[in-house]
Amino acid sequence: MEEKLSELNGHLARIEDLRGALRLMGWDQQTYMPRGAAQTRADQIATITGIAHELQTDEALGHLLEELNGCIDELDYDSDEASIIRYNWREYQKLIKIPIEKMEAFTSASAMAYEVWKEARQQDDFHLFQPHLEKLLDLQLEFTEFFNESSDNPYDSLIGFYEPGMTAESIDNIFSSIRPPLVEWIQLIRESEQVEDRFLHIDLPQDVLLDLSRIMAEKLGYSFHHGRLDLTTHPFTSGNSYRDARITTRIQTRNPMSTLLASIHEAGHAIHRQQCSPHLYQTLTSQYTMGIGESQSRLYEMIIGRSREFWTYFFPQMQANIPALIGITLEEFYRAVNKVEPGLIRVEADPVTYGLHIMLRFELENEMVNGRLQVKDLPDSWNAKMEQYLGLTPPTDREGVLQDVHWTNIMGYFPSYLLGSIFAVQLWYTLLEEYPTFEGRMASGDFLPITQWLGERIHKHGGKFTLPEIAERAVGKPFSSTPYMDYLSKKFGEIYQL
Repeated sequence: MEEKLSELNGHLARIEDLRGALRLMGWDQQTYMPRGAAQTRADQIATITGIAHELQTDEALGHLLEELNGCIDELDYDSDEASIIRYNWREYQKLIKIPIEKMEAFTSASAMAYEVWKEARQQDDFHLFQPHLEKLLDLQLEFTEFFNESSDNPYDSLIGFYEPGMTAESIDNIFSSIRPPLVEWIQLIRESEQVEDRFLHIDLPQDVLLDLSRIMAEKLGYSFHHGRLDLTTHPFTSGNSYRDARITTRIQTRNPMSTLLASIHEAGHAIHRQQCSPHLYQTLTSQYTMGIGESQSRLYEMIIGRSREFWTYFFPQMQANIPALIGITLEEFYRAVNKVEPGLIRVEADPVTYGLHIMLRFELENEMVNGRLQVKDLPDSWNAKMEQYLGLTPPTDREGVLQDVHWTNIMGYFPSYLLGSIFAVQLWYTLLEEYPTFEGRMASGDFLPITQWLGERIHKHGGKFTLPEIAERAVGKPFSSTPYMDYLSKKFGEIYQL
């Protein structure tokens, strides 16, 4: 078996290097690439994607994986070797069903759609983006036909790209159980005395915001020796390996907290990547499910970045850089950072309203993939659901259906944002049960124990396990939304005296 494993690792290393090059090209496209280079970049991405797809669906690789999979019971399920075989056998069986020309067509269309999305968003013109989204949707529907799974819902095939083992039905069951109390809490909070946060909405120089972002990211555990911070339209993390994990943020005029929280969010992603086990490097197995990935970014942003202890340490630095905050107490600032207020923009949503943004997108995707919603009707459906869930109607498509970049790629990603948020609280409660002093250490600026704990429980495993599997291993309990709802109820019940 050792010889076969060595042969497998050699094959996977070539694929990983190509996929790393693709991620680097994507990072460049979203940061520094000139607009006129869009078609060239689309062609390059399509070519390299085709080569990587050929390697990842090569018959010789399939025979090798099948042989190794037949012997996998000889290995410990949690071992790196068993996980590498299991992960890549699952991916091989999925990708072998997609013809190479379709994969190339999709990646080329996706790269072009990204450039058009940026222009459409800037011009507030959904009609510019509509034909590109229609093309991408048609290609994805072909993907679902290739899989020909037993499920009656073709959306399940797309969800499987991000959350293996989960379905639209299982996700809807989770979301349906938490939607009513979220809507009720939002109404109760609306009827309560509102939190004052006007002092947060001030203009700050870009260099001040970027300096604060770097300081916070590094203090949380992000290594700039293996990463960097840049500006983009929609913040993201590009992880070519544990040695190269780059983060981005965006400058929001008169909303400095949006920039800082986005930077903390992406730092959470990148710390996850930087702490992945080197043994998984060049095995493709470092790519964890999206729900696991989002649990880390949301834990850092939603829980740590909005905690009283985090700002006990960082608020004096904020006051030193922002004279308008002098005279504001820590408690006033903490409450302002956690203000619950239905808004139009998902990435700026508070933890209580955030979940409804995800449910909206999940439901619209499910409708489009099942042919019950046409792309041309998407803006109206978006606005109707925003009014239904959050009591708001976007005045522009820029603030509505065009705000997210994710529909330039394969659908099925959005549910992971809320699944990750739910799991983040499970992790946080477990961490505090085992080490109740962690919050106090945060207040003194010591975040290392948290990063070390997450590194051992989550980060080092990369993509070895699915979300339900990692939940059992990290917290010793099944994946559950109960801690998430308890967390929101207690924290925001205190802030709004409910």
